[in-house]
Amino acid sequence: MSEHVLRLKMLPLSQYRGVNHDDPIRFYYWPLIGRLYRRRVEMCLEECKGGQSVLEIGFGTGLSFLNLDDVYKEIHGLDLTADTDGIQTFFAGIGIQTHLRQGDVLKMPYADNSFDTVLLVSILEHLKPLELEQAYHEVRRVLKPGGQMVYGSPVERPLMATTFSLLGYDIRRLHFSTEKEIAAAAGKLFQKVRVRQLMSIAGPLYEVGHFIKE
Repeated sequence: MSEHVLRLKMLPLSQYRGVNHDDPIRFYYWPLIGRLYRRRVEMCLEECKGGQSVLEIGFGTGLSFLNLDDVYKEIHGLDLTADTDGIQTFFAGIGIQTHLRQGDVLKMPYADNSFDTVLLVSILEHLKPLELEQAYHEVRRVLKPGGQMVYGSPVERPLMATTFSLLGYDIRRLHFSTEKEIAAAAGKLFQKVRVRQLMSIAGPLYEVGHFIKE
């Protein structure tokens, strides 16, 4: 696979809808740490091969939609708490049509074999091991044969825990599966294409997995 470097397309922060205290969107605009936040999403998007339809689970403010619109004809999104109507209306206003719904990855409201790509950026680490297995079964169900699952998850390291703590987050209350558990569970239901890591001088910070449904 080619190693092209993608750049995350971003709107001014004030334009994003549905931003609350728990949404990390503001971190993407900070010096230094913002580059790391952007790069993890860019690495996920670099794995997305394009096609008819993509489903992003946990789309939040729609941060990835500008890039996804370049390579997919249809953008679908599923999120537990996002303002689906407001976000959908906003993106329609700038010429990007989306199909957004509120719902849970553990029981998705989509037909079998619906999507070319399912994208999950910093979602799977929030699931417990049994939930992780259930989520993968659901992802596999809604993917077309030969479709791809692309995910990103933090690498479990003391430095990461400290960084999150400085930002006001206790990851022990938020993260229940490590990147190793996430990759191992994916390998049971999907064929691995590759797993990449975002490196820093302190070691790996983030891991991106690319798997396909056989």
